[in-house]
Amino acid sequence: MPQNKLKATFMRGGTSKAVVFNRQDLPEDPAQWDPIFLSVMGSPDPNGRQLDGMGGGLSSLSKVCVVGLPTRPDADIDYTFAQISVKSAVVDYSANCGNMSSAMGPFAVSEGLVKAPADGEAVVRIHNTNTGKIIVARFPMNDGEVETDGEMTIDGVGGQGAPVRLEFLYPGGTRTGRLLPTGRPCDHLDIPGLGSVEASLVDAANPCVFVAAMSMGKDGSEMPEALENDPVFLDRMEAIRCAASVAMGLAPNAAEAANIPSVPKVAMIVSPREMTTLSGQRLGPSDMSLGIRMISIGQPHRAVPITGATCLAIAVRIAGSLPNRMARAGEGPITIAHPSGTTVVDAAVEHADDPAKTRALHGAVYRTTRRLFEGNVFYRTAQATAQARRSA
Repeated sequence: MPQNKLKATFMRGGTSKAVVFNRQDLPEDPAQWDPIFLSVMGSPDPNGRQLDGMGGGLSSLSKVCVVGLPTRPDADIDYTFAQISVKSAVVDYSANCGNMSSAMGPFAVSEGLVKAPADGEAVVRIHNTNTGKIIVARFPMNDGEVETDGEMTIDGVGGQGAPVRLEFLYPGGTRTGRLLPTGRPCDHLDIPGLGSVEASLVDAANPCVFVAAMSMGKDGSEMPEALENDPVFLDRMEAIRCAASVAMGLAPNAAEAANIPSVPKVAMIVSPREMTTLSGQRLGPSDMSLGIRMISIGQPHRAVPITGATCLAIAVRIAGSLPNRMARAGEGPITIAHPSGTTVVDAAVEHADDPAKTRALHGAVYRTTRRLFEGNVFYRTAQATAQARRSA
């Protein structure tokens, strides 16, 4: 049977990469998308490498984005994000990817979906359909083209690029409708093998649960590979994620929460301390406001998802939360240390000391992005559908 093909673009956004589709090039019925996306990325792959597709064997490299005309008047485009599981036939639309969000404005301008000035700053209002939130992207134009050259560097990506500013407007309550889904800045979760674990459950940009590294028997500076090789740790973090999902109202029970692997994100955090990055750079306490090790789809993240960093920075601003108590942060931007280096996030909340009224105003980050190639991507729908049925 001959392969099918679709027009597509491969893009890097921040520390992630994804296959990006124009909505008009996909089947009109979204119910037909999953087998296509699975085949395109090479999932499911029991070997965890996705060699038969565009995926790279990591959650940050197994992503699909769909961009189309807006369905609400305060947006210029609609953007739908799909996280593709590496080893199982799961296409998860339950959360957004902040890193890939930085590529959506430039993609829309290059595709002719949005008009931009020939020179100067382009502004694209992005409606993320996963969260129902608006993200404003600002990036430079040069002679009618999206500028990619610049002096900005981001940890985890080699080289330099032009900055893309992402403004997550009123990011609270993306899935639960509340910035603090339980109404409290801190909760205690009953976890088998650990007992009562203190955690902060926050829903901003994406729902997240934060626990102290010490409560997990860690120092918070472990490398991703070391965490990958610790199945007890990963099982406990998954148990925390599932318990938090139930507490946040995202799932009725832990069994159902296990079937929604991308939300909430789960992370352990640590107060400023010395740590080494994947590149060998040494960070000291003065280089950070606090440190993080986040798990994404069961895998330790090599950096930190932008939505996770945004949620953490907003949590730092909430009086009494675990991040607030552990961070060293003033009124300025918050510097988050992760395995690849640091990420700086500007965040603001109002009524920070009143959980009933606390509201996230914005979270803003800077990323770089680049269009890597465009053309046709090939897929085998029949094989992907069969794999999905076998995996179900």
